Amino acid sequence: MALFSTMSKTELLNAQSELLDKYNRFKAGNIQLDMSRGKPAPAQLNISNDILKLSIDEYINCDGIDVRNYGILDGISECRRLFSELLDIPADNIIIGGNSSLNLIYDAFTRLYIFGSLGSKPWGKLDRVKILCPVPGYDRHFAICEELGFEMINIPMTPEGPDMDMVERLAAEDESVKAIICVPLYSNPDGICYSDKTVERLAKMPTAAEDFKIFWDNAYAVHHVFKEVKLLNIFDVCKKYGTDDRIIYFFSTSKVTFPGSGIALVASGDRYIEDIRRRFGKQTIGYNKVDQMRTCKFFGSPEGIRAHMRKLGDMLKEKFNIVLDTLNREFEDGELLKWHKPMGGYFISVFTMDGCAKETVRLAKEAGLVLTNAGASYPYGKDPNDSNIRLAPSYPDTDDLKKAMELFCICVKLASVNKLLNNIEKGDTQ
Repeated sequence: MALFSTMSKTELLNAQSELLDKYNRFKAGNIQLDMSRGKPAPAQLNISNDILKLSIDEYINCDGIDVRNYGILDGISECRRLFSELLDIPADNIIIGGNSSLNLIYDAFTRLYIFGSLGSKPWGKLDRVKILCPVPGYDRHFAICEELGFEMINIPMTPEGPDMDMVERLAAEDESVKAIICVPLYSNPDGICYSDKTVERLAKMPTAAEDFKIFWDNAYAVHHVFKEVKLLNIFDVCKKYGTDDRIIYFFSTSKVTFPGSGIALVASGDRYIEDIRRRFGKQTIGYNKVDQMRTCKFFGSPEGIRAHMRKLGDMLKEKFNIVLDTLNREFEDGELLKWHKPMGGYFISVFTMDGCAKETVRLAKEAGLVLTNAGASYPYGKDPNDSNIRLAPSYPDTDDLKKAMELFCICVKLASVNKLLNNIEKGDTQ
């Protein structure tokens, strides 16, 4: 088939008519499909059900403390050791929180806003605070920054992570640049993994702000799908350069067991974790230690978590393959759509022709397929090229996912043809 961009107006109108016929048949079917968020499917949740059936006969933990009672601000030792071994970060540098790493990220930003870091001026008392935001990125990160009035700066993603030349230049020349927020492994939504070189450059780069922070949201640390990618240990590298207090590290079991009732952690360097711990002591007496003990009993060891995640990875692989195979079949030439094949994580990020993402999402919604809003993966919801769409294949069953992808491809093509026809009408042959 000829490339759409080489078609005459008559050929494009014929293609538009064929696509509209297919689109309207979907629309008449009154379907209801949802690929808008990275929700685990019921089958994924089911493999964790035994955690709810565990009998905790012994409530005294390894330190002789009754987990049903007050205390243990940091989280029980068994839990901190489990995640220390899994993530290869020091147990003494970990605090176990509630069910949500996003909550811990929000808390981390607000602590810096109210109190500053290790004696630095609180960010809320500064005229300007700028946050470096690799894009496309996670919309909820951007929502936190926007709520607190921080200025967000788009940092383009490369195959090795954020554009480090740009990151280093901005961090070194402007003391109002206070942080970068990262999803370093299987990034949301592109699935890009930060290279060793990128991690090292983040650790050692000079910063004009003495209180510069790296928000290290390692949400998909164990979410390997096609192959396991090893991420360089940022704690080890920062220790080497004396910058470990610049790290604020986050992880949770939200997409490991149950999103609404897992456990999360925050970790940092020796001095800054003490600063966090001191603030935590005013905020809470301690998080849910019964859940922490239950989680430890369910997994038993880091290998128990890895074995569990291999099962989840197999479930996700089937769905990722449906999406990727469909994209490869329908957009093999890369003219109308481009994407990066992720090795793990939860999302597949696609790029339409410039100016077609919003229209694609609108067409899909009108036909019964809900997608993440176009632009959501950029600060302020503004994708400068109107091209990125995040696909979340985890929740629909395989039959629904096949149907959703068929409709999605029709919408991409229809939006593209409409754009090309509009360009012709304006005398722009682009």
